[in-house]
Amino acid sequence: MRFYPVSLDALLVELANLDETLALFDALQQAPIAGVEDIVPAARTLLVYFRPSALSREALAAQIAGRDVGATARQAGKLIEIPVHYDGEDLDDVARELGIGRDEVIRRHTGSDYSVAFCGFAPGFAYLSGGAGFVVPRRSTPRTRIPAGAVALAGGFSGIYPQASPGGWQIIGVTATRMWDLDRDEPALLQPGYRVRFVDAGPQAAVQVQVPAPALPVEPAADNHLEIVSPGLQTLFQDLGRPGRAGQGVSASGALDRGALRAANRAVGNDPASACLEVLMGGLSFVCRGHAVAAVTGATSVVEVRTPSGQVLRPALYAPFTLHDGDQVCVQAPSAGLRNYLAIRGGFSAAPVLGSLATDTLAQVGPKPLAAGDRLGFNARVGGTAVSLDEQPAFAMPRAGQVVTLDVVMGPRSDWFTPEAHTVLAEQPWQVTPQSNRIGIRLAGEQPLQRAIDGELPSEGTSVGAIQVPPSGQPVLFLADHPLTGGYPVIGVVAPYHLDLAGQIPVNAHIRFNPLGAFEPVRPAHSDEIQAR
Repeated sequence: MRFYPVSLDALLVELANLDETLALFDALQQAPIAGVEDIVPAARTLLVYFRPSALSREALAAQIAGRDVGATARQAGKLIEIPVHYDGEDLDDVARELGIGRDEVIRRHTGSDYSVAFCGFAPGFAYLSGGAGFVVPRRSTPRTRIPAGAVALAGGFSGIYPQASPGGWQIIGVTATRMWDLDRDEPALLQPGYRVRFVDAGPQAAVQVQVPAPALPVEPAADNHLEIVSPGLQTLFQDLGRPGRAGQGVSASGALDRGALRAANRAVGNDPASACLEVLMGGLSFVCRGHAVAAVTGATSVVEVRTPSGQVLRPALYAPFTLHDGDQVCVQAPSAGLRNYLAIRGGFSAAPVLGSLATDTLAQVGPKPLAAGDRLGFNARVGGTAVSLDEQPAFAMPRAGQVVTLDVVMGPRSDWFTPEAHTVLAEQPWQVTPQSNRIGIRLAGEQPLQRAIDGELPSEGTSVGAIQVPPSGQPVLFLADHPLTGGYPVIGVVAPYHLDLAGQIPVNAHIRFNPLGAFEPVRPAHSDEIQAR
């Protein structure tokens, strides 16, 4: 095993092959290590999240190193049959790559059962191993859109796209079978360990996969609700997310500025983890029906309350204020920062999705973005926890044109880049481009980051804060809605304590990365070092 740092609270474990990876994953599931919070398996790696307060990275590596990764046969899981129309646009290219005819590709693909090795990329996307044993490269140029239901190959895996998304896998067919459905007890049709048998369903002109629409934002509102006049550029429900669901391919998501969300809730006397409205670049306008206590935190914005009599009030940020029936509230565009958080005392009366109200914009899990005319019910509360009057921003909100410094833990794939690239990463300011969103901040620099190792990196887990580098050499800083797995090397990961700041950096600001130290693989601690701690 090899161990590599991933931020301050995660460790990447690299093994020789998929069999060893799955053996270690099973061992860690059957006998968990205290302090480990989640594990993301991939082709040859495990991404292990842990609590630094419970154990050190070196102590965790030592405990993992002692596990047996000898190949042991997994118990045969449930068999799922999937009918496929084998008329994919890459089928002929795959046949040429393998040196066989297209009919032989179909015969072999349907001739042996596959096994669900792990899930990732998106909810319901399963990496299927075994089967025909095909090994084909990804497309040299990824498609901007692969349709839902596409059956595809890449590396040594087969996979089925649960929803339309960009991707570089080779499409050999399509199925109408729904891979992800929140109305099922197990939303993901394919679970790790399940077996999959593909069945030739013959040619078909067109297949439409019925992908469920995102959940409505709220339950029907009663007397107490907010009536949305304008949602602005993007207003979403967000809370602290849904951690611990990596096995289903579901990332945690959640608020990009968690400190601001907690502060908004404390200001109105809610549990700090309650759902708020995350408002991007202002523009949110609503009318309060009923009486409420509200607070707005985050970006430096003006909040304006217009009463039915025409009086205009401007309550302070990070402080509670009272709303009466008919008051209209507007959150104006921020002068610094990017996102505001609106909390209502008692919380919103929306139904959670997989235990959370967070909206994951990549996975399309959670409530839909707000729209004009929506009515957001909230729970009236009399008494209970007191409001907080001393909330303050955790940092000065960044502005366009400003250079923002973010601390970075080098790794896990820093050694895939030249020494010059390490220098460029740290010394060159990186401009935040307009293509940035909740999935990631797309950066542009005069000098791209040059790789020392060419070739494909097998898919492996990625964390929030990861600085992933595509072939262009222009990095992407992953935020809360990032994919669980990725195929481009990560040169470093932003430290957890700077992630809230990263979520507030506006377009045309610049980021300067500050490495906390040189890249070094993690050395497992000896038993005497563990006892000394």
